[in-house]
Amino acid sequence: MNNRTPIPQVYDASHTETKWYEYWEKNGYFSPDPQRSKPFCMVIPPPNVTGFLHMGHALNLTLHDIITRYRRMKGDQALWLPGTDHAGIATQNVVEKQLAKEGLDRHQLGREEFIQRVWQWKDQYHDRIVKQLKSMGASCDWTRERFTFDEGLSAAVKEVFVQLFDEGLIYRGEYIVNWCPRCETAISDIEVDYRDVPSFLYYVRYPIKGHPGEYLVVATTRPETILGDVALAIHPDDERYRQVANLTVILPIIGRDMGIIQDEYVDPQFGTGVLKVTPAHDMNDFDLGKKHHLPAIAVIDPHGVMNQNAGIFAGMTREQCREAIVEKLKSLDLIEKIEEYSHSVGHCYRCNTQVEPLVSKQWFVKMKDLAQPAIQAVEEGRVEFIPERWNKIYFEWMNNIRDWCISRQIWWGHRVPVFYCQECGHYFADRGQPDYCPKCNGKVVQDEDVLDTWFSSALWPFSTLGWPEVTSDLKTFYPTSVLITAFDIIFFWVARMIMMGLKFMKDVPFQKVYITPLVRDAYGKKMSKSSGNAIDPLEVARQLGSDSLRFALAWLTVQGRDIHLSMERIEASRNFMNKIWNASRFVLMNLEEDFAPIELNNETHLSLKDRWIMSRFQQTVEQASLALDDYRFGEYVQIIYDFIWGEFCDWYIEWSKKDLYQGSPEEKRKTQSVLVQVLSGIIQLLHPVAPFITEEIWHSLPMRNENDALIVSDWPVSEKLWFNDQSEKVIRSIQNLIREIRFLRAELEISPAETCRVQLGFHQSDNREIIEKHLGYIEQLAKCEIIKTDVELFKPDGAVTGQVDGIDIFLMIEGLVDVDRELQRLNKKHKVLCEDVERIQKRFEKPDFLEKAPQEVIEKDQIRLEKLLIEAQRLQKLIEGIMNQ
Repeated sequence: MNNRTPIPQVYDASHTETKWYEYWEKNGYFSPDPQRSKPFCMVIPPPNVTGFLHMGHALNLTLHDIITRYRRMKGDQALWLPGTDHAGIATQNVVEKQLAKEGLDRHQLGREEFIQRVWQWKDQYHDRIVKQLKSMGASCDWTRERFTFDEGLSAAVKEVFVQLFDEGLIYRGEYIVNWCPRCETAISDIEVDYRDVPSFLYYVRYPIKGHPGEYLVVATTRPETILGDVALAIHPDDERYRQVANLTVILPIIGRDMGIIQDEYVDPQFGTGVLKVTPAHDMNDFDLGKKHHLPAIAVIDPHGVMNQNAGIFAGMTREQCREAIVEKLKSLDLIEKIEEYSHSVGHCYRCNTQVEPLVSKQWFVKMKDLAQPAIQAVEEGRVEFIPERWNKIYFEWMNNIRDWCISRQIWWGHRVPVFYCQECGHYFADRGQPDYCPKCNGKVVQDEDVLDTWFSSALWPFSTLGWPEVTSDLKTFYPTSVLITAFDIIFFWVARMIMMGLKFMKDVPFQKVYITPLVRDAYGKKMSKSSGNAIDPLEVARQLGSDSLRFALAWLTVQGRDIHLSMERIEASRNFMNKIWNASRFVLMNLEEDFAPIELNNETHLSLKDRWIMSRFQQTVEQASLALDDYRFGEYVQIIYDFIWGEFCDWYIEWSKKDLYQGSPEEKRKTQSVLVQVLSGIIQLLHPVAPFITEEIWHSLPMRNENDALIVSDWPVSEKLWFNDQSEKVIRSIQNLIREIRFLRAELEISPAETCRVQLGFHQSDNREIIEKHLGYIEQLAKCEIIKTDVELFKPDGAVTGQVDGIDIFLMIEGLVDVDRELQRLNKKHKVLCEDVERIQKRFEKPDFLEKAPQEVIEKDQIRLEKLLIEAQRLQKLIEGIMNQ
């Protein structure tokens, strides 16, 4: 049945995208059947409910969706499992800011009412992020959507915690952690954002006890922590300080006696080679303190304010104390000098506040035993990173892993499932909500802290499939097939998922990890709102269509390279969508209402152009499929772009016009059939990256049933019987001839309305025979008349010469060209080309350029140089040809 709908002149992206997304979702095309064979599964990196789509998200979901749609068309039960993250610290921050505008804080509301307010906020903004994902065409199975704080995932979190606790892999201890004074919570090491900050290096004198006028000088960037110093440290091999190793120093201002310890950790090259040891406010000093049995004296409280141990500086902020203590040290003549100094300072990755290392009681996961199987899984290839270079970064972190601080001092999140007896002091982990102690039957209270957001995220590949219940989804889709994610969460998320998957599922959570490139602006700078160079994906999609944005992002995705995105590239993608639309209109407008295609097979008598386009299409299918199988997204897009625009539209469609408008009924029907078959295949190849426009075109093609959706159509299979080297060779020669004639016409500025006369001289007789059979193709697309062909033809008078594939081209210019004027213009153009060549060559001669320039810049210049050299050479030959008439 033919339910073909007419295709309008202009493509309306906004209407089309809404229509087809609703159609796909309504018909359940996103939902696979776990009972059927060939499962393929990916889990979405869950976006924060606080968030909005930025270009990194747009890239990630584009690549996910390309693979999902491809595997679905290949016949797999493809599940792309969606969900969102409760984002503990980030979400609580946003809601607290909202409360502040109302003149409230969370403590006034109380824990229960505050959590209710966060849930209200989550419900509102969750719908926003899901709507944004859908607007980009994400074919997620929304019937299986999960939330890291939903009932099922909460049960999984408790199960994992209790098992790890009972095995002794979770413990509570006093340890130094990175503390955010703004969020008032601990954050893990990998949640600290280190950035270079301009500061000062203060050289402070510590008086040596019993030696008036003698000092040890210490260089520090944090004078405010001097108040918490408990020792000085020197390297045992540092000859400068051998004589003072057993002496005592006096802590400036405070007057406390301190010893001098020796440790190989001290760097003799930094500052003066003497280190102040402040165990309560420095990670490395904490380890030194443990090793040498030193006390830890905290002088800064959890709000970033100096505490009672700071003496006269108590109540000041860290910054205020720094200024005050420097002034005090100056007044005591204990500052030797101050130098400008830039160094790396840790900041909270959520609110950008400078973190403060503090000693506090926290919950930790022992990581060494969990890390070893995860290291082995990558070493053995059970988990494969793409590109492979990320293996090294993964191993470096895993081999030096520290215990994971999993407790957070906030309210929004999975509450630590540990209960304390108010009678006997016993504490235990429990999956439920016990009221009484299992030892003495006393009343219990639950731990106030919540778990790090990444604790629940680490369970994502199996908790989302129903674990700890043994569901049909879990049995079918675990382990998942591939994870697509950004490099900056390899440690936050990827490594932890591998560890937890191996621990609780006894298998890796995914077989492949594709690390996406970073999206930068056209000049290679990182996109950010503050820099003013961010491109809003939703705004771009509204203006130019989601397909255009998706196509541009995938086009630029090359393994191992950052993406340099510009509006020009997105507009080029939009132009390509228009090309597809117009080509489809051309094909459909040239079909009769009752058109029925003939069956095409190797026995069908097809013309040269038909055999060529069928051969090229089948090879395109093979190459595009291989590229997607290997996650070479940019290559996949380039392959179909080159075929659609460079071969189907620019060549085959143009050649088909003669058969459609002047051919016999049989020639016309065969050409129509080839056009329809190739267009159908093109639309299928393009669907994963441009789903909306292709579904719209698909439903306008002939012989399509109303319910025959493109999204679930069969992916084209490459049929090698159509591969035709001979037809491709002949067409290549014809194309080269046409290109050379076009080049001559363009360089001589011959009007497109003029039909020029051409003679062809062949160096080989067999070449002549093949080309002469298809002169019509050349005349049609080169806008010329072939007036003579011969073997070893001599150059006639009044002609310019071109040569390609052993064929001399003589274009007659008499009456078409002012020779003197053209020579003057061409010589001027040739001079400019040569200057451009010389400028690039000089750049390559500079060693600094090759050593420091980005590889993509070097490659771009190399390609441009090659093109300029070819163009200059061709132009020189043309000039010589005109002069030698």
